[in-house]
Amino acid sequence: MKRFGIMIWTLLTIFSLCNNTAFAEPSPMLATEARSAVLMDAHSGKILFEKNSHEKLSPASITKVMTMLLVMEAIDQGKIKWQDQVRVSEKAASMGGSQIFLQPGEQMSVTDLLKGIAVASANDASVAIAEYIAGTEEHFVELMNKRARELGMKDTHFANSNGLPADNHFSSAYDIAVMSRELLKHPEITKFTGVYQDYLRKDSPKPFWLVNTNKLVRFYLGVDGLKTGFTSEARFCLTATAQRDQMRAIAVVLGEPNAKIRNKEVSQMLDYAFNQYTHFTVYKKGDLIAQRQIPKGDPEWVEFRANQPMGILIRKGEDPKAYHKKIIWQEVSAPIKKGQVLGKVQISKEGRVVTEWELVSVQDIQEATFWSNFKKTLRKIFFIS
Repeated sequence: MKRFGIMIWTLLTIFSLCNNTAFAEPSPMLATEARSAVLMDAHSGKILFEKNSHEKLSPASITKVMTMLLVMEAIDQGKIKWQDQVRVSEKAASMGGSQIFLQPGEQMSVTDLLKGIAVASANDASVAIAEYIAGTEEHFVELMNKRARELGMKDTHFANSNGLPADNHFSSAYDIAVMSRELLKHPEITKFTGVYQDYLRKDSPKPFWLVNTNKLVRFYLGVDGLKTGFTSEARFCLTATAQRDQMRAIAVVLGEPNAKIRNKEVSQMLDYAFNQYTHFTVYKKGDLIAQRQIPKGDPEWVEFRANQPMGILIRKGEDPKAYHKKIIWQEVSAPIKKGQVLGKVQISKEGRVVTEWELVSVQDIQEATFWSNFKKTLRKIFFIS
């Protein structure tokens, strides 16, 4: 775009500020056998159904959602690489329960360890990758708890990386939905959690067959994750996610009596979400959201574009025209720092704010100098782009 000869393309950083509480409607009869449950829209974070959602319970292997999140973030930050070979310690190899039977001194890639965690719920793989990232599992657990605090997970405290029974290790259905939603911001994770079966050590004389502990991956349309859990204390637990068209839902149940009922009740929760709601797209990825002039800025104009699809959750049959969009700017002038909020997009219905997205600068904007202002004036005079 040509305007006063100066323009930069600033991507939109999206923060959903909507009120993440259940819609004020009669609660559906869902998850009747679960001790606690949450149904969440993954895009907005809206709660569609909840039952004892903040009760602190043992999460069992659902703990590994946080472990996988820290793995994905370490990869994004360049701290580790997919092809890195991880040496297995005595401690990691000694883990009981679900495992891929790692041997002390064995080396396995980050990719295969994550596959073992996501598909087979491998406790040994969880400890091995935790030690690789943080040096010790104890330090990794500190990172897990730090990340939980950053995500506002007030009902959670971790004592290990894999969810094996331990004192002072608990979470809630709500917190699990929150960290599941955060993990899903890394779309490549579903290439692991959505696999029903695969093999490790393929080139060895004894390949190890992996079968996903989450059977809904195979039997429920659209399910591509995330994590099961079971201990005698926690009973049968699951955080599941499914996508249909533009809508993605997260269903969490804790304390189910058996796997069959767990899968049935999660399926009913997902059915409810997809039958009752739909996702209405407000902006497609790359759409122009707004332009803003920065007084005394160099450059003078910024452009905000959606860096991912942005939309709202509405009831099926509801008229999207009932929702209104407004851009609210903050008073700002140069210099502007990267990450500074310049305004917000507000979506409302009948005068009630439904969702807000912040408009954030993704770069520093300097105060214009005499020389830059002089060049700008010349461009205006001579119509130079």
